[in-house]
Amino acid sequence: MNKKAVHHIDGVVAGSIAEEMEIEAGDILLSINGKEIEDIFDYQYQITNDTITVLIKKKNGEEWELDIEKEYDEDLGIIFENGLMDDYKSCSNKCIFCFIDQMPEGMRETLYFKDDDSRLSFLQGNYVTLTNMSDKDIDRIIAYNLAPINISFHTTNEELRCKMLNNKKAGKALAKVKKFYEAGIEMNGQIVLCKGVNDGEELEKTIEDLGQYMPYLRSVSIVPVGLTKYRDKLYKLESFNKSDAVKLIETVAKWQKYYMDKFNTHFIHASDEWYILADKEFPKEESYDGYIQLENGVGMARLLYEEFTEALKNRKASDDSHEISLVTGVLYFPFIKELIAMLNEKYPNIKVNPYCIKNDFFGEKITVAGLITGKDIINQIKDLKLGERLLIPDTMLKSDEDIFLDDVTIDDIQNALQVKPYIVKSSGQALLDAFTVF
Repeated sequence: MNKKAVHHIDGVVAGSIAEEMEIEAGDILLSINGKEIEDIFDYQYQITNDTITVLIKKKNGEEWELDIEKEYDEDLGIIFENGLMDDYKSCSNKCIFCFIDQMPEGMRETLYFKDDDSRLSFLQGNYVTLTNMSDKDIDRIIAYNLAPINISFHTTNEELRCKMLNNKKAGKALAKVKKFYEAGIEMNGQIVLCKGVNDGEELEKTIEDLGQYMPYLRSVSIVPVGLTKYRDKLYKLESFNKSDAVKLIETVAKWQKYYMDKFNTHFIHASDEWYILADKEFPKEESYDGYIQLENGVGMARLLYEEFTEALKNRKASDDSHEISLVTGVLYFPFIKELIAMLNEKYPNIKVNPYCIKNDFFGEKITVAGLITGKDIINQIKDLKLGERLLIPDTMLKSDEDIFLDDVTIDDIQNALQVKPYIVKSSGQALLDAFTVF
């Protein structure tokens, strides 16, 4: 067996099948159902049955063949040393809008890794360009019926796509979408919009072209390019303005009506940034098709509003009195202030100090909360009234630990500001609890 097929087990989930079968950290998975496992694709496919045979090599060298009966789609509860069970595939493109190329030196090494791995699309919802996907990858996705696959389209103009991705194979890579479509593999799409590049008539053509892959292509989101202050020697790009955002929203509304009339789905969606930039009200909840593009920033504000108002409606009024503070980015600051005003109608004695953190680290054009650094928070509110706790959106932190992009920790925040940080999950109920529950 080659090294690639050796999968070290890092742990097991408490109460899982793996724990029951006495599989332990330090063991090695050799095969399932007599098949060597190349990566997570193989693993997920092989464990789907209700009866499986797992071959494990124990730490003492013994090999255990375990016959397992389980529910059809029940997981074994094995945690692997590497989530993909294989090396990550790095990106072969040099996109004109790549955010990683716009980062300063000196950040932690993992932030500079460009992934373009189809397996991360299946596992974590990452978007892939298809340029790094082999015929073998496509065949396995189809054979294993892995879905949805999230695809970064940007444009359907092959020549323009090659230019935007700086990859001569980028245009022809779109042919792989047809294979997924013909096999009935569900997909979602993304367009990173660059002013003067893939907007205007090019965008209209792209939206029309992508409709041919419905219903298996379930949705497409349009997000504005993010531009930091570190764009040295990179392709010249401009920020969108209010007029641009208004036009974009009008274009999306036109195509949503077309696809709604034809397919009973809105299909094409503009991310929240466009509505804030245009100073337009967010679409109604039903416009988001079940928030299918939520992870791409489409409908996050609407969902938070609906959840918050519902939770507030079901909460009894109170004379509770305390003072707290909250940090967010420039983009959502006006929206958060609206929620606080609603809160104070029912809780007049709760004082919330909302603080808008400008992104000095990446530059003022970066306005989302998820790219705020710990140092910017400390520097901008260290002399302000903070109250009993400081609310910090969980989107500002690394997903698996309490650390900001600049490696500032939650403990660092507490020590520097002398206030207790409170991490708020991305839900209206969680926000209301953070305001009111002490």
